[in-house]
Amino acid sequence: MSYHLSVYLEDDLHAALSDFAARRGKSLSLVAAAAIASYLSPDTAERQEGAVVRRLDRISRQLERLERDQGLGVEMLALFVRQWLIAMPSVPESGQAAARAKGAERYAAFIEALGRRVASGRLFSREVSFDLPAGQPSAVPGDEHFPTIRRDD
Repeated sequence: MSYHLSVYLEDDLHAALSDFAARRGKSLSLVAAAAIASYLSPDTAERQEGAVVRRLDRISRQLERLERDQGLGVEMLALFVRQWLIAMPSVPESGQAAARAKGAERYAAFIEALGRRVASGRLFSREVSFDLPAGQPSAVPGDEHFPTIRRDD
């Protein structure tokens, strides 16, 4: 049994329905009936909920990666500062101007190298393994696993 139903559509909605039906080679009535059936189907809400859950899961994974990368940056900076404070000798007053000039030169080179690295897509966070072999201690200054920072005086 089928029923006749008159529906009033805005011009833009009618045009979209007509275009869709024409592309599919189907009648307006068939496309409209399928759309109504889909809208009234109880699994529509489940599909929408599933899509939302998938998006939330993806956002959650992205936030976890951001948190991990931020933690990596903080730890990396802390280890560098600690090693720098341990290894860096005091500069006498007479050599401070030269040390500042050398520091500015090194900083400029650092910024240039950082720009090249970021532009190349080779990011440090992708190089780091977050899994330590069983029984291996974490790297701390003074540990044989901690790299020594060398200066070129």
